[in-house]
Amino acid sequence: NYGGAGAAGWGVPMATDIAFALGVLSLLGRRVPLSLKVFLTALAIVDDLGAVLVIALFYTSNLDPAALGVAALVFGFALLLGALRVRSLPAYMLVGLVLWYFVLLSGVHATIAGVLLAFAVPIGRSRPLPAHEDGAAADPELQEARLEHLEDAARAAQSPLHRLEHILHPYVAYFIMPVFAFFNAGVALEGTQVGAVALGIFLGLLLGKPLGILLFAFLAVRLGLAKLPEGVSWRAIGGVGLVAGIGFTMALFIAGLAFDAALLDEAKLGILSASVTAAVLGVAVLWRTGGGAASGARA
Repeated sequence: NYGGAGAAGWGVPMATDIAFALGVLSLLGRRVPLSLKVFLTALAIVDDLGAVLVIALFYTSNLDPAALGVAALVFGFALLLGALRVRSLPAYMLVGLVLWYFVLLSGVHATIAGVLLAFAVPIGRSRPLPAHEDGAAADPELQEARLEHLEDAARAAQSPLHRLEHILHPYVAYFIMPVFAFFNAGVALEGTQVGAVALGIFLGLLLGKPLGILLFAFLAVRLGLAKLPEGVSWRAIGGVGLVAGIGFTMALFIAGLAFDAALLDEAKLGILSASVTAAVLGVAVLWRTGGGAASGARA
């Protein structure tokens, strides 16, 4: 697509859909070691953050320096609240709304406001969990009272960022994501051609993604910057690289910013076909390796 109309979609294949990718791994159950799931989760989070930064930097036009400056000040105030260990979620929500508004006015895509706010909300506990004496109480009512006390203490000790995540999760998982998928995943197959855009996205997700993950993981290990997770083989890393080719929601989002209606349908066709193929091939590779536990032990 270099030099053509499809070149604007270079950022489409870079993001991994965390929910679908982990859902695919869950199909394999205990054949996939926990360390491999942690690796995929960390990978998906980091490249989604990268995708958000790409949106902010490269899919943004007509910057307003004044609004951007105000957004920077609001973000600084949010960081100050975090540094002062303010735990009130309504305070962060109010600052977040103001931040979102000025980021939107600045011309930078407003999704960056959510990422910035997450950096400001404290993640550490403000108090330790209570310690109880050893030995279970014989009285069932006393046991129940202690359990309720421990639950209350755990909720009070939970960090604001974790509380916010747990509050938002049901709305995101059961409403926002399905609505987004419903309105954005449809492809008008009639008249849609498999051209350079669909092929470029398909190959980017299905070949470029796993090759890039495997290559950089190999370099990191060889250079001594990292080591393979316990019980994980290189074949399993390749299988996870294939699963990371599932680029559903964020890829569709970037495609909507990059293309007009004609090329957008072609891009959606490439995203959906690559995501399905990547899921099937990833499961097949990981099933054959058993998650890599056996070969990783031999290595």
